[in-house]
Amino acid sequence: MTKMQPAEEMASFLNIFPAEIKEQLEADLNGLYEVVLDLGRFPEARYQDRTAVILAETPTTQADLEAAVAMLGEFSGDNRAGIDRALHRISCLRNRSGKIIGLTCRVGRAISGTIKIIRDLVEANKSILFLGPPGVGKTTKLREMARVLGDELGKRVIVIDTSNEIAGDGDVPHAAIGRSRRMQVPHPDKQHAVMIEAVENHTPEVIIIDEIGTEQEAQAARTIAERGVMLIGTAHGNSLENLLRNPVLVDLIGGIETVTLGDDEARRRGSQKTVLERASEPTFDVCIEILDKQTLAVHRNVGEAVDQLLRGWKIHPEIRRRDDETGEVSVVPVPETVKLAADAAFASATGSGDQSSMIMNMAMNSPQNPNMMEYGNDNYLKVYPYAVSKGLLERVVKTLQIPVEVVKSIDEADAILALKSYARAGAKIYSLAEARKIPVYVAKSNNLPQIQKVLQEALHLAPEIGSVDIENDIDETELALEEARQAITRVMDRLEPMELSPRRAYIRRLQHQLVERFNLSSRSIGDEPMRRLRILPPTNSQSALGYI
Repeated sequence: MTKMQPAEEMASFLNIFPAEIKEQLEADLNGLYEVVLDLGRFPEARYQDRTAVILAETPTTQADLEAAVAMLGEFSGDNRAGIDRALHRISCLRNRSGKIIGLTCRVGRAISGTIKIIRDLVEANKSILFLGPPGVGKTTKLREMARVLGDELGKRVIVIDTSNEIAGDGDVPHAAIGRSRRMQVPHPDKQHAVMIEAVENHTPEVIIIDEIGTEQEAQAARTIAERGVMLIGTAHGNSLENLLRNPVLVDLIGGIETVTLGDDEARRRGSQKTVLERASEPTFDVCIEILDKQTLAVHRNVGEAVDQLLRGWKIHPEIRRRDDETGEVSVVPVPETVKLAADAAFASATGSGDQSSMIMNMAMNSPQNPNMMEYGNDNYLKVYPYAVSKGLLERVVKTLQIPVEVVKSIDEADAILALKSYARAGAKIYSLAEARKIPVYVAKSNNLPQIQKVLQEALHLAPEIGSVDIENDIDETELALEEARQAITRVMDRLEPMELSPRRAYIRRLQHQLVERFNLSSRSIGDEPMRRLRILPPTNSQSALGYI
């Protein structure tokens, strides 16, 4: 059986419509995306980069719809049909009795060169998941990947074609998928079963699947990946964050489980004791978010990206762009963290200079950032607060305008700022710092002047910067709430009551509310103007739950 040429395929699409509509479409095919026919409404042509066009002066009739349906194959369980040996997809709207009252006729095209932008990932034999809104080219990319993997790379490829959208309608697959084989799905509910059947019966090296949308399909995808088969697919969702919030599909990226941390680990992370973590290895190695037809966001390591999202960190996908005119591909790489303190620690260990001044000098002399006040986030000295108030530290940094970024994990830190009571000789924090080759700076107490003093000494701040009266720059309410947060942590750790500084009534009320958020009790004691909050330790049941 001969294959249809592109012109013949478009002609087969236009033949669906009445003569008046066909004539209108033939006059303007450039960028045509889909044609919509709804009973009693004017037919409409939709284009990729411009507004829709009305195609006729009279509304669509039932006879028009019946004539179009007669030109098509059978509609499947998902209300989709196609044209034999063509890639077009026609979806129907039905009334309550099942009668067709509308058609969405989408143009299918086999476009060469769409995977040039990700060719290196395709050749790396890693499982790839595509995410993105409808109409950005996910299925088009799957189609060309099937051809490249089957014809150019010599892989045994099976395409699971639930709606015959990847390889076209009819029993003979479209030439766009090359030598790849196609398995049709009798009903959308059977897609997961056909996925497993493909692995068990046809020894594929690669399986391509469009629109993974159910828990059973997610489980089938994991089974395929665990058998060592390269898996390429798409899923509902625009981004990795969407999948994390989707309980049905989250297993594709490793799943989520609740974990209770020990006191030291929770303090090291700067988190509560009960946290969310990835449950297992992701089904897919690489995730590609299709931002638009020419721009992709690539997560090369899905497991690492998910871990960062669960810890509240900012992730930096690799952005790839393809120029529409030249076809050239440009890559914006993931920002590299500047490890200032690693070199500084080495210099200190070898006696080649003062460690803290080395850190500051490296930052000050960055060729990309000659002005200290114009630092980009990736060139900051990254400081991890260990038992030191993160809020107070951030406020000092903001007020003094120094090149320091406060980070949530010791793993991304260039230096540690620890509270003296938690950083005595032999404390665990020193072994952690030594393993990472980063310095530890110690603040005697958890207050603004002490934190300011340590940063002054560590970074050799200029006198005019170090002389800022930072306490006067902070609102009393913010100070009071930060004091309450620190007291809550101490009460939970030591199981002893703690009194706060005297505050005005409305501020005490805010402190009470903050304490209640951590399931602790508090009461006001003393007389004005010395009335203050007393925070009580948790009961046994509260301690067991681990609220902090």
